[in-house]
Amino acid sequence: MPRLSLCIRLLFALCLLAATFNHLRAAFDHGLLWDYGYGADTLLASRAFWGSLTVFDPLAALLLWRRPRLGLLLTLAIILLDVLHNSFYVAAHGQWRETFYLSQVGFLLLVLLLLPLAWRGLPARG
Repeated sequence: MPRLSLCIRLLFALCLLAATFNHLRAAFDHGLLWDYGYGADTLLASRAFWGSLTVFDPLAALLLWRRPRLGLLLTLAIILLDVLHNSFYVAAHGQWRETFYLSQVGFLLLVLLLLPLAWRGLPARG
């Protein structure tokens, strides 16, 4: 089971690092508070949330190795909040079938399914 946990955490970390790359690219091209194409009516809190993922995604990836339980919980929190938050904008713009959204929902489902296996494979706390 420890090997399975390691593989799951690696998969999660790779997904988080891919997301980090996307957020970094957006930040370099448009600034940390970019509206992601939703226009001037986009709430500042939404812009700040998206910008904060530039820090939280790689932090979760790092924690998956340094503090795995915390990393798993942060990964779940990030993707759950991201899908909930983005669903508001997706609904408002009829973007239910957009690749960016489907990939986020897919990652959320993956995390929900695999996180318990990854957790059980961690060494007992000392």
